[in-house]
Amino acid sequence: MQHYISSANTSPAPALPKVERQRLHDTVVSNLRNFIVEGVLKPGTKLNERELCETLGISRTPLREALKVLAAEGLIDISPNRGATVASLSAAEIRDTFELMSGLEALSGELACERITPVELTELKAMHYAMLACRAQDDLPGYYGYNQQIHDRINQAARNTALRETWLSVNRRLQALRFRSNFQKAKWDRAIHEHGEMLVALEARDGKRLAAILREHLLEKRDAVLLMQETGVDAAPVASAA
Repeated sequence: MQHYISSANTSPAPALPKVERQRLHDTVVSNLRNFIVEGVLKPGTKLNERELCETLGISRTPLREALKVLAAEGLIDISPNRGATVASLSAAEIRDTFELMSGLEALSGELACERITPVELTELKAMHYAMLACRAQDDLPGYYGYNQQIHDRINQAARNTALRETWLSVNRRLQALRFRSNFQKAKWDRAIHEHGEMLVALEARDGKRLAAILREHLLEKRDAVLLMQETGVDAAPVASAA
């Protein structure tokens, strides 16, 4: 990084280095979050700072700054004695958090039907078709990316700041589990079908219908995750999506 020297006869130092540092910070946070969501770093895994630094090509300072962000999001736990560990939820926590999320998504859908614009609806359709293309290629990470964009856009279309903040906070804790809920082909295809129904309800401005679909959509994910935890079988994703 360049160092700039200032004097009484020069202009203030350019802000470019700070921008570059912020970009690095955001990239590290995003990469680590994806590692957790996609199961590269599994729940309960103790994080090795040296290995992560080598993998990401960074020093320990930006890594530790990123870990603090993920700890605030509830994705990792940091202990003074044990270091950082990928967070894991108990069965009761999974049940309670998915139930809360189902209510938040239902309210988002109901309000979105009242407030979504034609342009936003067109964008959602484009995301839906891109998501279908990923499903046709068994591209689970790509599918999940569009899936989350769709849920995010519906929440934004609700135009309720308090709801938005709460939704973001709760959703961060569930992203990895929502990703895993699509590992089984039948459940993945069921989710695709439900997303099609969501679009129909949005186009019809049927808030109660969309709320019901979203609530059931999240509760089905809850049941899939709890079953995996209960049986101890964390079904692997389809081969080409790995």
